[in-house]
Amino acid sequence: MGKKIKITDTILRDAHQSLLATRMTTEEMLPAAEMLDQVGYHSLEMWGGATFDSCLRYLNEDPWERLRKIRAKIKNTKLQMLLRGQNLLGYRHYPDDVVELFVKKAIENGIDIIRIFDALNDVRNMEKAIEVTKKENAHAQGTVVYTISPVHNTEHYISTAKKLEELGCDSICLKDMSGILTPYYAYELIKKLKETVKIPIQLHCHYTSGMAGMTYLKAIEAGVDIIDTAISSLALGTSQPATETMVAVLKDTQYDTGLDLKLLAKIADHFKKVRQKHNPSNLLMGVDANVINYQIPGGMLSNLAAQLKQQNALDKFEEVLKEVPKVREELGWPPLVTPMSQIVGTQAVLNVVLGERYKMIPNEVKNYVKGLYGKPTVPIKPEMKKKIIGDEKIFEGRPADLLEPELEKLTKEVGMFAEKEEDILSYALFPQVAMKFLQERQAKKYKIDYNLINGDTEETKVYPV
Repeated sequence: MGKKIKITDTILRDAHQSLLATRMTTEEMLPAAEMLDQVGYHSLEMWGGATFDSCLRYLNEDPWERLRKIRAKIKNTKLQMLLRGQNLLGYRHYPDDVVELFVKKAIENGIDIIRIFDALNDVRNMEKAIEVTKKENAHAQGTVVYTISPVHNTEHYISTAKKLEELGCDSICLKDMSGILTPYYAYELIKKLKETVKIPIQLHCHYTSGMAGMTYLKAIEAGVDIIDTAISSLALGTSQPATETMVAVLKDTQYDTGLDLKLLAKIADHFKKVRQKHNPSNLLMGVDANVINYQIPGGMLSNLAAQLKQQNALDKFEEVLKEVPKVREELGWPPLVTPMSQIVGTQAVLNVVLGERYKMIPNEVKNYVKGLYGKPTVPIKPEMKKKIIGDEKIFEGRPADLLEPELEKLTKEVGMFAEKEEDILSYALFPQVAMKFLQERQAKKYKIDYNLINGDTEETKVYPV
């Protein structure tokens, strides 16, 4: 017997992160907020991922203010965010004191559900965020990152899900960031997950390869509880399957979502106008079947192209695509999701552009091999270790155990520019970008030239880091 399928809509986070480079502003979201609240979604994903960075860096917005404004308009629907475990929303591991305060403040400002993931599926990097989320009475969703490799098998996913359930997670998300989960394997995997864990299972796929709608259907037949979709005007391509399509497909079946297609159409109209503002040519990325061969997420493909363009080496793109799986294997098969996608991708670009493999090795690659990001899926071969870090020792513990508390130091650094604890957290994640934002905010308030605050008459180039 089937059951009503619940839907999380990603329109306010992953949909525009995937298709509009995360450039949708709060003002463009708010007119649709009340309509979104009436739909009856399981949740609305609207914070985390790249939204925090983009607000500060490109939109001159306070991400905390966005959360509060949306919370004020959306009274009945749960608000959800994506958090990179001990990385929070930045690109390095943060000490426990920063993680604790961040999670606490996210919940205090209006987040109900936190989807917590780690690029290596190393649950030790998710422990602290899960613990604080539970302590603050919010919903902790543990994430199993899906990828394809000789060692990422059903057993690996099941054991990760089990560990997350034991840590007290309220639900599990299977996250297919590249859109490579095939329909029949999804059926098998979801079925096994449902037999193994007692908590709800949510499925998050990207449409990149063109399979995600079919994958959702098989996952629903296997007993999945919740699926992630995006309103149609910002769906497909590297985004999620369209909400209306899935609602229509399940209508009048045992899985009927009960959502109103007329209301969804009105919401789609609003976001269609927003899309046209950011993407007037209506250029939505089509299906890219290459992802099936290389397992490289859409965002990583554009990143690799940008790196090669900088080096005047775009002609080597195909070569780099072939190099990525080799580097990935040599580094113990990490899933290609932030920050591992950047680490593997940069090394692959260097190997190809310099014409000699591992001639130049970035610090991030060395730190990863030293165990500072967590445990590789399979141990890295001794000859690779030797090549990358020589005779240096590998750290086997939880990476964050090496970090000293930082809040006190950060509070001093940001000084008079912080009006509240949230400002200190913004500074912790993106020191230069946040400092510039906070200084300009203060300057506007007191109508002074913020460059003078720094004792600098021309435009300030350096902010405290």
